[in-house]
Amino acid sequence: MRLRTTILTFLTLLVGYAGWTQEGTIQLTNPSFEDVPRHSRVPRGWYDCGFPGESAPDTQPDPTFRVNKAAADGETYLGLVVRDNDTWESIAQKLTRPVEKNKCYEFSLYLSRSESYVSVSRVTEEQANYVTPAKIRIYGGFDYCDKQYLLGETKLVINTRWIEYKMKLEPIANYTHIVVEAFYKTPTLFPYNGNILMDKASDFVMIPCEQPVVDNVPEEKPAAVTKAPPKTEVKKPVTAPKVTPKSPPAAAKKDEPKEVLENVKISDISRSELKTGSTIRIDKLYFESDKAIVLQNSYSVLDELYDFLSKNSDVSVEIGGHTNGLASDEYAVTLSKNRAKAVYDYLIKKGIEKERLQFKGYGKKNPIATNSTLEGRRKNQRVEVKILSFNG
Repeated sequence: MRLRTTILTFLTLLVGYAGWTQEGTIQLTNPSFEDVPRHSRVPRGWYDCGFPGESAPDTQPDPTFRVNKAAADGETYLGLVVRDNDTWESIAQKLTRPVEKNKCYEFSLYLSRSESYVSVSRVTEEQANYVTPAKIRIYGGFDYCDKQYLLGETKLVINTRWIEYKMKLEPIANYTHIVVEAFYKTPTLFPYNGNILMDKASDFVMIPCEQPVVDNVPEEKPAAVTKAPPKTEVKKPVTAPKVTPKSPPAAAKKDEPKEVLENVKISDISRSELKTGSTIRIDKLYFESDKAIVLQNSYSVLDELYDFLSKNSDVSVEIGGHTNGLASDEYAVTLSKNRAKAVYDYLIKKGIEKERLQFKGYGKKNPIATNSTLEGRRKNQRVEVKILSFNG
């Protein structure tokens, strides 16, 4: 009799535990993203939440974008990208049961970064390799693509092997849907091309809110995936003689000095267009995303600035860096100052006397356009050259 009672008690506890596990766990549909490999199609059970006019995420591996990594689980996985035109890819799913308000859940994904994800840049319309690291964000909502609340996000995915990324999700409402999106490194002042591979999503497992979630994800090491532009041989310039500007012919109309010169080629600027305080906004000067490394295709515009300063050896200038408004004040000032200094250093290495040059970071305090649009942020993210004097 005692043995029977003990067995019945054990079975009751076991059923109760199983019921708690079933109640506290939410399973996803197709968590391993299994489907036929194909580009611009999300796996079954998932819904595309991308931007209008942009292609959907890809069921990988597919040769279209030269992605060939083996899956972490099953045969296929999901490929998500972020783009240089300020758009990014995301997917959604209706949960089998809502997450509960003021409860906590553990959730994990196996993530990797492909070293090859070749597509076309939306900005330059030229072939680009979408390999800059990005991160994953998880949102809760009440419909497909409804991002009511950010439940959690991963670290920057820099690894090129599959690693399990764990998150602790703490919903503030009984959300019925989730959105999973790729997103840029934060803070980010400028959108870029990057990718994330995603596989083997776990259940949503209810845990005590005081329980920490620990993973073995490596720390961010941007230097490991970002290379400086190749060094170019810099020839010492021949000191140019001072040039005294000639007066224009009597019949010619003299150019009026301008406060701001923009959308102009520096080599075409007439000295008569300048005065003390005039500002030249440098066009087509590009840096690596969130860094002060000048891209190699920008060297020509810096060479134009060098030629201008060489020919006008009595001119002293300030190089001013500016950012858009998407980052903190401290971050924006630091980045803008470092970018201005990068131009300053380039000119000094080319042979301009440092006594004629100054540099300053203005951060985001002098916008010339709205920060609510991509085009406006591009205009605000700039380097300017201000004429300080004509006396050396």
